[in-house]
Amino acid sequence: MAKCAAGSPPATPSPDGRTTLESDLNLAIIGNCQISALLDARGRMVWACLPRFDGDPVFHSLLSGEEADAGFFDVELADFERSEQRYLKNTAVIETLLYDRHGGTVKLLDFAPRFTQFGRSFRPVMLARSLEPLEGSPRVRIRLRPRFGYGSAAPARTFGSNHIRYVGPAFTVRLTTDASISDVLEEHSFLLERPMTMLLGPDETVSESVHRIGRTFFEETCEYWRGWARGLKIPFEWQEAVIRAAITLKMCNYEDTGAIVAAMTTSIPEAHHSGRNWDYRYSWLRDAYFVVHALNSLGATKTMEAFLRYIIDLAARADDDHLQPVYGITGSARLSENVIEELAGYRSMGPVRIGNLAFEQVQNDVYGAAVLVATQTFFDQRLVREGDAALFESLEELGRRAEALYDTPDAGLWEYRGRARVHTFSSVMCWAGCDRLAKIAAQLGEQEKARDWRARADRLQQEIVRQAWNESLGSFTSSFGGADLDASLLLLHQLGFVEATDPRFTGTVNAIERQLRHGPFMFRYVTEDDFGEPETAFNICTFWYIDALAAIGRMDEARELFENMLACRNPHGLLSEDIDPVTRELWGNFPQTYSMVGIINSATRLSRSWESAF
Repeated sequence: MAKCAAGSPPATPSPDGRTTLESDLNLAIIGNCQISALLDARGRMVWACLPRFDGDPVFHSLLSGEEADAGFFDVELADFERSEQRYLKNTAVIETLLYDRHGGTVKLLDFAPRFTQFGRSFRPVMLARSLEPLEGSPRVRIRLRPRFGYGSAAPARTFGSNHIRYVGPAFTVRLTTDASISDVLEEHSFLLERPMTMLLGPDETVSESVHRIGRTFFEETCEYWRGWARGLKIPFEWQEAVIRAAITLKMCNYEDTGAIVAAMTTSIPEAHHSGRNWDYRYSWLRDAYFVVHALNSLGATKTMEAFLRYIIDLAARADDDHLQPVYGITGSARLSENVIEELAGYRSMGPVRIGNLAFEQVQNDVYGAAVLVATQTFFDQRLVREGDAALFESLEELGRRAEALYDTPDAGLWEYRGRARVHTFSSVMCWAGCDRLAKIAAQLGEQEKARDWRARADRLQQEIVRQAWNESLGSFTSSFGGADLDASLLLLHQLGFVEATDPRFTGTVNAIERQLRHGPFMFRYVTEDDFGEPETAFNICTFWYIDALAAIGRMDEARELFENMLACRNPHGLLSEDIDPVTRELWGNFPQTYSMVGIINSATRLSRSWESAF
């Protein structure tokens, strides 16, 4: 699949006179479901939070603006000419080849160790890097410059014969290596004549040969990911895209609790100097339904069940049955939002925010979302933890909340900070919660409750249609009694609210494409919000549009638009949250779970069957 040629930022001279590119999102991700790191095209680690996804970004040069003199880990090749980079097939291991102008070549291998050991998942807080000379006489220098406290604190350094400790105010990281400690400490350039291994992890002694343990970790990690990929159920078409999206989705899973983060980064702006800079290193309830759908279609039942457990436990712990839109990856409720002054931001486009005030917002769709996610446990016999009467009773409390709130104003799924309306999507999700409770009750043999919840769902459905249908537009609208549209209305069929053949749904799809479609891309809305008019398309909305077109029989158009979205992935098959419809440059937090889920769900819907392919 060809990638978009457009979208790269302009070249600028660096302080040492070399021509470099500004920061962009042509990044690769490595991870092990505990930590992750983002690497640029030269293999520089530009983002890595420790000791977990929402932790302190020890490597943060992605958000350091033009003065990125710290917060990274790279191997700099003298007289650099070009680089090549790829994932080893069906793994989360990235290989980078660096070429100099004299025929010298260096190979880097980067990964976060992950495999099964002693019957348990081994996923240490560790990043592993090896470098090896392949051709010529390459000269390199290793630059390891971690920072702590979101860039505010330089570490103290101590060292031994084979390690360097970087001591921060809250924790210490240790580099264990068979490279020269002096060369690393003083960033000397040296002739690379033999393979070298670097393990960056907790402040613990490595008692074995660092080369041998690095090689073992590499082999075991490759075997884990390849085995995991072999177990996936994938469509016949677009297999490479789906497998890469699935591995990326798995890397966004914080395995300790089962949570799945929306993205690995914070504060990558949604558009150039837009101020739309948010922290996405948390788990949103509304995302859960679509993520579970993707994991189910892949057959990734273990990951799916862990995420289901995380969501159900959140619902069980909710005070007075009040659910937040977003929670921390450990289930923490308070995600206080602060601005980090020490970091200039992506391409100096601040602010850099940590935390997310969305946790305080009223978003009524969350009650239906929790019920939709939990519904899987009552019908999927593969799961260890099946839904029972006790779980149903707790879900009924959420259903009653949904029924009571379906016609009350909220911030909506787009999390408006300056206004509240009765948003149609929130209301439909409340209806969906009641609808699924009726189906769960019937599954449990509770016929009286099934009839009761069906009556409640029918009443909500009738009222939502009455309030949200705009006859003059021939479309449902984004809020009760309004005239504006938003892309969430494309989900009405997928949620079961209307049939794909219903003229009201086809009318809504037609109205949305007239108002929100920009070329082959879909905006979430075009009306002015707290930050002005949106400038970029929302990638998941384009996938929703693709799915809606397929549902109403416009399959050729859907396939063409899907191919276009695949062509807009970065060189590693990854997508962020947003895309500029003119330049096709990626914007927004990265990699975006929602976007990767969009690839999986649309490919599954659009692909020819395996049987028809032969």
